[in-house]
Amino acid sequence: MHDETWMLIEVGALLLGLSLLGRLAIKYGQSPIPLYMTAGLVFGSGGLLPLHASIDFLSSGAELGVVLLLVMLGLEYSPTELVGNLKSSARAGIWDGLLNAVPGAVFALILGWGPIAALVMAGVTWVSSSGVIAKVLRDLGRLGNRETPIVLSVLVLEDLAMAFYLPILSAVVIGASLLEGAITVAIAVGSVTVVLYLAVRHGKKLSRIFHSEQPETLLMGVLGLTMLVAGLASEVQVSAAVGAFLVGIALSGQVAHNAEKLLAPLRDLFAAIFFVFFGLTTNPADIPEVFFPALILAAVTMSTKVLTGYLAAKKAGIGRPGRWRTGVALMPRGEFTVIIAGLAVSAGVQPLIAPLAATYMLITVISGPVLARITDTAWFKQQMKNAAKREGALAGSSK
Repeated sequence: MHDETWMLIEVGALLLGLSLLGRLAIKYGQSPIPLYMTAGLVFGSGGLLPLHASIDFLSSGAELGVVLLLVMLGLEYSPTELVGNLKSSARAGIWDGLLNAVPGAVFALILGWGPIAALVMAGVTWVSSSGVIAKVLRDLGRLGNRETPIVLSVLVLEDLAMAFYLPILSAVVIGASLLEGAITVAIAVGSVTVVLYLAVRHGKKLSRIFHSEQPETLLMGVLGLTMLVAGLASEVQVSAAVGAFLVGIALSGQVAHNAEKLLAPLRDLFAAIFFVFFGLTTNPADIPEVFFPALILAAVTMSTKVLTGYLAAKKAGIGRPGRWRTGVALMPRGEFTVIIAGLAVSAGVQPLIAPLAATYMLITVISGPVLARITDTAWFKQQMKNAAKREGALAGSSK
Protein backbone atom coordinates (compact mmCIF):
# COMPACT_ATOMS: atom_id res chain seq x y z
CA MET A 1 0.00 0.00 0.00
CA HIS A 2 1.03 3.62 -0.54
CA ASP A 3 2.35 5.73 2.34
CA GLU A 4 -0.79 7.89 2.18
CA THR A 5 -2.95 4.82 2.66
CA TRP A 6 -0.93 3.67 5.65
CA MET A 7 -1.08 7.18 7.08
CA LEU A 8 -4.89 7.11 6.95
CA ILE A 9 -4.97 3.67 8.57
CA GLU A 10 -2.55 4.62 11.36
CA VAL A 11 -4.16 7.96 12.16
CA GLY A 12 -7.67 6.49 11.99
CA ALA A 13 -6.82 3.62 14.33
CA LEU A 14 -4.99 5.98 16.69
CA LEU A 15 -7.88 8.45 16.92
CA LEU A 16 -10.37 5.64 17.48
CA GLY A 17 -8.21 4.28 20.28
CA LEU A 18 -7.83 7.73 21.83
CA SER A 19 -11.59 8.15 21.76
CA LEU A 20 -12.02 4.95 23.76
CA LEU A 21 -9.28 5.96 26.22
CA GLY A 22 -10.83 9.40 26.66
CA ARG A 23 -14.22 7.85 27.32
CA LEU A 24 -12.67 5.54 29.92
CA ALA A 25 -10.95 8.45 31.68
CA ILE A 26 -14.11 10.55 31.73
CA LYS A 27 -16.12 7.59 33.09
CA TYR A 28 -13.86 7.46 36.15
CA GLY A 29 -13.56 11.24 36.49
CA GLN A 30 -9.90 11.44 35.46
CA SER A 31 -7.94 13.52 32.97
CA PRO A 32 -7.26 11.62 29.73
CA ILE A 33 -3.76 13.15 29.38
CA PRO A 34 -1.85 10.31 31.13
CA LEU A 35 -3.62 7.74 28.95
CA TYR A 36 -2.82 9.72 25.80
CA MET A 37 0.84 9.88 26.84
CA THR A 38 0.92 6.15 27.55
CA ALA A 39 -0.57 5.46 24.12
CA GLY A 40 2.26 7.49 22.63
CA LEU A 41 4.81 5.28 24.38
CA VAL A 42 3.14 2.15 23.01
CA PHE A 43 3.08 3.42 19.42
CA GLY A 44 6.36 5.35 19.41
CA SER A 45 9.89 4.38 18.51
CA GLY A 46 10.80 1.32 20.59
CA GLY A 47 7.17 0.72 21.57
CA LEU A 48 5.07 -2.39 20.98
CA LEU A 49 3.47 -1.17 17.74
CA PRO A 50 5.55 1.72 16.36
CA LEU A 51 3.92 4.01 13.84
CA HIS A 52 5.82 4.98 10.68
CA ALA A 53 3.72 6.53 7.92
CA SER A 54 1.90 9.03 10.15
CA ILE A 55 4.80 10.51 12.15
CA ASP A 56 5.13 13.67 10.04
CA PHE A 57 1.38 14.27 10.18
CA LEU A 58 1.31 13.77 13.96
CA SER A 59 4.31 16.08 14.43
CA SER A 60 2.53 18.88 12.61
CA GLY A 61 -0.70 18.07 14.43
CA ALA A 62 1.07 18.29 17.78
CA GLU A 63 2.40 21.77 16.94
CA LEU A 64 -1.07 22.86 15.89
CA GLY A 65 -2.46 21.43 19.13
CA VAL A 66 -0.26 23.75 21.22
CA VAL A 67 -1.24 26.71 19.06
CA LEU A 68 -4.97 25.99 19.40
CA LEU A 69 -4.76 25.41 23.15
CA LEU A 70 -3.06 28.77 23.66
CA VAL A 71 -5.21 30.86 21.31
CA MET A 72 -8.27 29.49 23.09
CA LEU A 73 -6.78 30.51 26.43
CA GLY A 74 -6.12 33.97 25.05
CA LEU A 75 -9.74 34.31 23.94
CA GLU A 76 -10.77 33.98 27.60
CA TYR A 77 -9.03 37.22 28.61
CA SER A 78 -8.81 40.85 27.57
CA PRO A 79 -5.61 42.85 26.88
CA THR A 80 -6.25 44.92 29.99
CA GLU A 81 -6.39 41.80 32.15
CA LEU A 82 -3.19 40.49 30.57
CA VAL A 83 -1.17 43.66 31.16
CA GLY A 84 -2.48 44.01 34.71
CA ASN A 85 -1.66 40.43 35.59
CA LEU A 86 1.81 40.61 34.02
CA LYS A 87 2.62 43.70 36.09
CA SER A 88 1.36 42.15 39.30
CA SER A 89 3.16 38.85 38.61
CA ALA A 90 6.58 40.26 37.68
CA ARG A 91 8.04 39.33 41.07
CA ALA A 92 6.52 35.85 40.75
CA GLY A 93 8.39 35.48 37.46
CA ILE A 94 11.69 36.10 39.28
CA TRP A 95 10.79 33.57 41.98
CA ASP A 96 9.83 31.13 39.27
CA GLY A 97 13.19 31.40 37.55
CA LEU A 98 15.21 31.08 40.74
CA LEU A 99 13.20 28.25 42.27
CA ASN A 100 12.94 26.13 39.13
CA ALA A 101 15.93 26.87 36.89
CA VAL A 102 18.57 26.65 39.61
CA PRO A 103 17.77 23.00 40.60
CA GLY A 104 18.23 21.87 36.99
CA ALA A 105 21.56 23.65 36.68
CA VAL A 106 22.81 22.29 40.01
CA PHE A 107 21.71 18.78 39.00
CA ALA A 108 23.82 18.94 35.82
CA LEU A 109 26.85 20.21 37.72
CA ILE A 110 26.53 17.43 40.32
CA LEU A 111 26.53 14.89 37.48
CA GLY A 112 29.71 16.50 36.12
CA TRP A 113 28.17 17.56 32.80
CA GLY A 114 29.73 21.03 32.80
CA PRO A 115 28.44 24.63 32.61
CA ILE A 116 26.85 24.42 29.13
CA ALA A 117 24.81 21.36 30.14
CA ALA A 118 23.90 23.23 33.33
CA LEU A 119 22.48 26.08 31.23
CA VAL A 120 20.49 23.51 29.23
CA MET A 121 19.11 21.74 32.29
CA ALA A 122 18.13 25.06 33.85
CA GLY A 123 15.75 25.57 30.93
CA VAL A 124 14.53 21.96 31.05
CA THR A 125 13.31 22.32 34.64
CA TRP A 126 12.25 25.97 34.50
CA VAL A 127 9.32 26.23 32.08
CA SER A 128 5.90 24.67 32.65
CA SER A 129 3.87 23.24 29.78
CA SER A 130 1.31 25.77 28.57
CA GLY A 131 -0.42 23.09 26.50
CA VAL A 132 -0.81 20.55 29.28
CA ILE A 133 -1.87 23.16 31.85
CA ALA A 134 -4.44 24.67 29.48
CA LYS A 135 -5.95 21.22 29.02
CA VAL A 136 -5.97 20.47 32.75
CA LEU A 137 -7.60 23.79 33.66
CA ARG A 138 -10.33 23.18 31.12
CA ASP A 139 -10.87 19.55 32.14
CA LEU A 140 -11.18 20.55 35.80
CA GLY A 141 -13.50 23.47 35.05
CA ARG A 142 -11.11 26.05 36.50
CA LEU A 143 -10.92 28.57 33.66
CA GLY A 144 -13.22 30.91 35.58
CA ASN A 145 -11.44 30.55 38.94
CA ARG A 146 -9.88 33.59 40.59
CA GLU A 147 -6.43 32.01 40.56
CA THR A 148 -6.42 31.09 36.86
CA PRO A 149 -5.19 34.53 35.66
CA ILE A 150 -2.22 34.08 38.02
CA VAL A 151 -1.42 30.71 36.43
CA LEU A 152 -1.64 32.26 32.96
CA SER A 153 0.54 35.20 33.97
CA VAL A 154 3.30 32.88 35.15
CA LEU A 155 3.05 30.86 31.92
CA VAL A 156 3.21 33.97 29.74
CA LEU A 157 6.17 35.35 31.72
CA GLU A 158 7.96 32.03 31.25
CA ASP A 159 7.28 32.01 27.52
CA LEU A 160 8.43 35.61 27.21
CA ALA A 161 11.57 34.72 29.16
CA MET A 162 12.23 32.07 26.51
CA ALA A 163 12.60 34.95 24.04
CA PHE A 164 15.83 35.75 25.89
CA TYR A 165 16.85 32.25 26.90
CA LEU A 166 16.52 30.32 23.61
CA PRO A 167 18.64 32.70 21.51
CA ILE A 168 21.29 32.78 24.25
CA LEU A 169 21.25 28.99 24.53
CA SER A 170 21.45 28.58 20.76
CA ALA A 171 24.43 30.91 20.60
CA VAL A 172 26.22 29.14 23.48
CA VAL A 173 25.76 25.56 22.27
CA ILE A 174 26.95 26.35 18.73
CA GLY A 175 29.77 28.60 19.92
CA ALA A 176 28.42 31.79 18.34
CA SER A 177 30.01 35.14 19.11
CA LEU A 178 28.64 37.53 21.73
CA LEU A 179 27.53 39.97 18.99
CA GLU A 180 25.62 37.30 17.07
CA GLY A 181 23.85 36.20 20.23
CA ALA A 182 22.97 39.79 21.17
CA ILE A 183 21.47 40.46 17.71
CA THR A 184 19.31 37.32 17.91
CA VAL A 185 18.02 38.28 21.36
CA ALA A 186 17.26 41.84 20.24
CA ILE A 187 15.20 40.60 17.27
CA ALA A 188 13.24 38.16 19.44
CA VAL A 189 12.45 40.68 22.18
CA GLY A 190 11.55 43.40 19.66
CA SER A 191 9.13 41.05 17.92
CA VAL A 192 7.36 40.17 21.18
CA THR A 193 7.09 43.85 22.11
CA VAL A 194 5.52 44.76 18.76
CA VAL A 195 2.97 41.93 18.87
CA LEU A 196 2.05 42.70 22.48
CA TYR A 197 1.62 46.40 21.65
CA LEU A 198 -0.64 45.61 18.70
CA ALA A 199 -2.70 43.20 20.79
CA VAL A 200 -3.24 45.72 23.60
CA ARG A 201 -3.68 48.92 21.57
CA HIS A 202 -5.30 47.76 18.35
CA GLY A 203 -7.11 44.55 19.24
CA LYS A 204 -10.58 45.99 18.50
CA LYS A 205 -9.49 47.10 15.04
CA LEU A 206 -8.14 43.62 14.39
CA SER A 207 -11.49 42.07 15.35
CA ARG A 208 -13.24 44.18 12.70
CA ILE A 209 -11.42 42.25 9.97
CA PHE A 210 -13.66 39.26 10.68
CA HIS A 211 -17.42 38.86 10.33
CA SER A 212 -18.68 37.27 13.52
CA GLU A 213 -21.85 35.89 11.90
CA GLN A 214 -20.15 33.98 9.06
CA PRO A 215 -18.81 30.77 10.64
CA GLU A 216 -16.86 29.54 7.63
CA THR A 217 -14.90 32.74 7.00
CA LEU A 218 -14.50 33.43 10.73
CA LEU A 219 -12.99 29.98 11.35
CA MET A 220 -10.57 30.22 8.43
CA GLY A 221 -9.63 33.81 9.24
CA VAL A 222 -8.95 33.36 12.96
CA LEU A 223 -7.16 30.04 12.47
CA GLY A 224 -5.10 31.48 9.63
CA LEU A 225 -4.11 34.57 11.61
CA THR A 226 -3.22 32.45 14.64
CA MET A 227 -1.02 30.07 12.65
CA LEU A 228 0.62 32.97 10.79
CA VAL A 229 1.54 34.87 13.96
CA ALA A 230 2.62 31.66 15.74
CA GLY A 231 4.86 30.72 12.82
CA LEU A 232 6.42 34.18 12.62
CA ALA A 233 6.98 34.17 16.39
CA SER A 234 8.73 30.82 16.18
CA GLU A 235 10.86 32.04 13.27
CA VAL A 236 12.30 34.85 15.41
CA GLN A 237 13.09 32.48 18.31
CA VAL A 238 9.91 33.33 20.26
CA SER A 239 7.52 30.61 21.38
CA ALA A 240 4.73 29.88 18.88
CA ALA A 241 2.57 29.52 21.99
CA VAL A 242 3.17 33.17 22.91
CA GLY A 243 2.18 34.31 19.42
CA ALA A 244 -1.02 32.25 19.50
CA PHE A 245 -1.88 33.46 23.00
CA LEU A 246 -1.47 37.10 22.00
CA VAL A 247 -3.76 36.62 18.97
CA GLY A 248 -6.43 35.26 21.31
CA ILE A 249 -5.92 38.23 23.65
CA ALA A 250 -6.21 40.70 20.75
CA LEU A 251 -9.58 39.43 19.51
CA SER A 252 -12.60 40.70 21.40
CA GLY A 253 -16.38 40.96 21.47
CA GLN A 254 -18.64 38.72 19.44
CA VAL A 255 -15.77 37.71 17.18
CA ALA A 256 -13.91 36.18 20.14
CA HIS A 257 -17.06 34.54 21.49
CA ASN A 258 -18.00 32.89 18.19
CA ALA A 259 -14.41 31.96 17.33
CA GLU A 260 -14.14 30.14 20.64
CA LYS A 261 -17.14 27.97 19.77
CA LEU A 262 -15.84 27.19 16.29
CA LEU A 263 -12.30 26.36 17.37
CA ALA A 264 -13.25 24.18 20.35
CA PRO A 265 -13.62 20.86 18.40
CA LEU A 266 -10.34 21.47 16.54
CA ARG A 267 -8.58 22.24 19.81
CA ASP A 268 -9.81 19.00 21.39
CA LEU A 269 -8.68 16.91 18.41
CA PHE A 270 -5.22 18.37 17.98
CA ALA A 271 -4.60 18.71 21.73
CA ALA A 272 -5.01 14.93 21.99
CA ILE A 273 -2.48 14.50 19.16
CA PHE A 274 -0.14 16.89 20.98
CA PHE A 275 -0.08 14.69 24.09
CA VAL A 276 0.26 11.47 22.11
CA PHE A 277 3.21 12.88 20.18
CA PHE A 278 5.09 13.54 23.41
CA GLY A 279 4.91 9.83 24.10
CA LEU A 280 5.81 8.96 20.52
CA THR A 281 9.09 10.88 20.74
CA THR A 282 10.26 8.89 23.77
CA ASN A 283 11.87 5.47 23.39
CA PRO A 284 10.73 3.32 26.35
CA ALA A 285 14.10 1.49 26.25
CA ASP A 286 15.87 4.73 27.29
CA ILE A 287 13.73 5.23 30.39
CA PRO A 288 15.15 2.65 32.88
CA GLU A 289 18.69 4.07 32.84
CA VAL A 290 17.62 7.61 33.69
CA PHE A 291 14.36 6.93 35.54
CA PHE A 292 15.54 7.43 39.13
CA PRO A 293 17.59 10.59 38.44
CA ALA A 294 14.60 11.96 36.52
CA LEU A 295 12.24 10.99 39.34
CA ILE A 296 14.39 12.80 41.93
CA LEU A 297 14.63 15.88 39.72
CA ALA A 298 10.88 15.80 39.09
CA ALA A 299 10.09 15.51 42.80
CA VAL A 300 12.30 18.50 43.62
CA THR A 301 11.14 20.78 40.82
CA MET A 302 7.45 19.88 41.04
CA SER A 303 7.70 20.95 44.70
CA THR A 304 9.39 24.22 43.74
CA LYS A 305 6.65 24.86 41.16
CA VAL A 306 4.01 24.41 43.85
CA LEU A 307 5.90 26.93 46.00
CA THR A 308 6.13 29.33 43.03
CA GLY A 309 2.40 29.20 42.40
CA TYR A 310 1.54 29.43 46.10
CA LEU A 311 3.65 32.56 46.58
CA ALA A 312 2.35 34.20 43.40
CA ALA A 313 -1.28 33.57 44.35
CA LYS A 314 -0.70 34.73 47.93
CA LYS A 315 0.75 38.02 46.68
CA ALA A 316 -2.35 38.46 44.49
CA GLY A 317 -4.64 38.06 47.50
CA ILE A 318 -5.92 34.60 46.60
CA GLY A 319 -7.19 32.40 49.45
CA ARG A 320 -5.28 29.37 50.69
CA PRO A 321 -7.16 26.76 48.57
CA GLY A 322 -6.60 28.85 45.45
CA ARG A 323 -2.89 29.18 46.26
CA TRP A 324 -2.52 25.40 46.32
CA ARG A 325 -4.52 25.04 43.11
CA THR A 326 -2.19 27.55 41.46
CA GLY A 327 0.88 25.65 42.58
CA VAL A 328 -0.21 22.17 41.54
CA ALA A 329 -1.48 23.46 38.19
CA LEU A 330 2.02 24.64 37.26
CA MET A 331 3.79 21.30 37.84
CA PRO A 332 3.77 19.73 34.32
CA ARG A 333 6.69 20.46 32.00
CA GLY A 334 6.36 19.86 28.29
CA GLU A 335 7.08 21.38 24.90
CA PHE A 336 10.04 23.57 25.92
CA THR A 337 11.64 20.68 27.78
CA VAL A 338 11.74 18.67 24.55
CA ILE A 339 12.85 21.65 22.41
CA ILE A 340 15.69 22.64 24.74
CA ALA A 341 16.96 19.08 25.16
CA GLY A 342 16.82 18.47 21.41
CA LEU A 343 18.79 21.66 20.73
CA ALA A 344 21.49 20.62 23.17
CA VAL A 345 21.82 17.03 21.93
CA SER A 346 21.95 18.08 18.26
CA ALA A 347 24.90 20.31 19.19
CA GLY A 348 26.65 17.41 20.93
CA VAL A 349 26.46 18.81 24.46
CA GLN A 350 25.56 15.64 26.43
CA PRO A 351 23.75 12.64 24.91
CA LEU A 352 22.06 11.62 28.19
CA ILE A 353 20.16 14.93 28.33
CA ALA A 354 17.62 13.72 25.76
CA PRO A 355 16.35 10.58 27.56
CA LEU A 356 16.61 12.29 30.95
CA ALA A 357 14.58 15.29 29.81
CA ALA A 358 12.01 13.09 28.07
CA THR A 359 11.57 10.87 31.14
CA TYR A 360 11.44 13.90 33.43
CA MET A 361 8.80 15.48 31.22
CA LEU A 362 6.74 12.29 31.11
CA ILE A 363 6.78 11.98 34.91
CA THR A 364 5.53 15.54 35.36
CA VAL A 365 2.94 15.37 32.57
CA ILE A 366 1.49 12.05 33.72
CA SER A 367 1.52 12.78 37.46
CA GLY A 368 0.69 16.51 37.25
CA PRO A 369 -2.94 16.20 36.08
CA VAL A 370 -3.55 13.45 38.65
CA LEU A 371 -2.07 15.47 41.52
CA ALA A 372 -4.02 18.57 40.40
CA ARG A 373 -7.22 16.76 41.38
CA ILE A 374 -6.13 16.47 45.03
CA THR A 375 -7.33 20.03 45.64
CA ASP A 376 -10.87 18.95 44.69
CA THR A 377 -11.00 16.07 47.18
CA ALA A 378 -13.00 16.11 50.42
CA TRP A 379 -9.78 15.41 52.34
CA PHE A 380 -8.08 18.54 50.98
CA LYS A 381 -11.12 20.73 51.62
CA GLN A 382 -11.25 19.49 55.21
CA GLN A 383 -7.55 20.29 55.63
CA MET A 384 -8.19 23.83 54.40
CA LYS A 385 -11.05 24.22 56.90
CA ASN A 386 -8.87 22.95 59.74
CA ALA A 387 -6.08 25.35 58.74
CA ALA A 388 -8.53 28.26 58.67
CA LYS A 389 -9.78 27.34 62.16
CA ARG A 390 -6.24 27.14 63.53
CA GLU A 391 -5.43 30.50 61.96
CA GLY A 392 -8.57 32.02 63.47
CA ALA A 393 -7.75 30.59 66.89
CA LEU A 394 -4.20 31.97 66.75
CA ALA A 395 -5.50 35.39 65.70
CA GLY A 396 -7.97 35.37 68.57
CA SER A 397 -5.39 34.38 71.18
CA SER A 398 -2.98 37.09 70.05
CA LYS A 399 -5.49 39.87 70.80
